[in-house]
Amino acid sequence: VAHIYNLSTLGNHPGQHGETPSLLKYRKLARRGDQPIYLAVKGVVFDVTSGKEFYGRGAPYNALTGKDSTRGVAKMSLDPADLTHDTTGLTAKELEALEDIFTKVYKAKYPIVGYTARRILNEDGSPNLDFKPEDQPHFDIKDEF
Repeated sequence: VAHIYNLSTLGNHPGQHGETPSLLKYRKLARRGDQPIYLAVKGVVFDVTSGKEFYGRGAPYNALTGKDSTRGVAKMSLDPADLTHDTTGLTAKELEALEDIFTKVYKAKYPIVGYTARRILNEDGSPNLDFKPEDQPHFDIKDEF
């Protein structure tokens, strides 16, 4: 089961003050109606609710929600096979497009609400004590806390 890490329930990083990381299941990423709409790109979870005309039910990019859709964003693809975090085999042009969209669309327009477990946990599931939000892409404390 995939999870996201919610920074608002921790302190500055996992394990601080002996707290256990708060993990939200991916199915909560794709809530509908009055609930927030979440999607992840590059392991960063964004609240895209303000763009519900793009990401809400029946909207053109709804397939990207509720998961880490990094590959789909890089390839500009809604093919279910591309709706994954895996960037293996992407071309230099696709990786460049990913960076551009990540920065100029998602980071610029939508609040960050957390990070995927792949960013904050070790492979064995234990907290990565070296994870620091300030080391993550385009960290801005006023936007993220």
